[in-house]
Amino acid sequence: MSILSSLGRVASRYAQTRARHRSERELLSLPIELRKDIGWPEIVIDAQNSPRIRRAP
Repeated sequence: MSILSSLGRVASRYAQTRARHRSERELLSLPIELRKDIGWPEIVIDAQNSPRIRRAP
């Protein structure tokens, strides 16, 4: 395992995480009615953390 392959994995994981957060921000900017229509999970507000998305069971 080389350093370059390790860095590549880290960079790939970072890019995926960044894209997921960007998508969540865009979906959270939509009106509540529209989010319900597309089936987006509800938002759970935690006092110690920022708002998080609760995944549907």
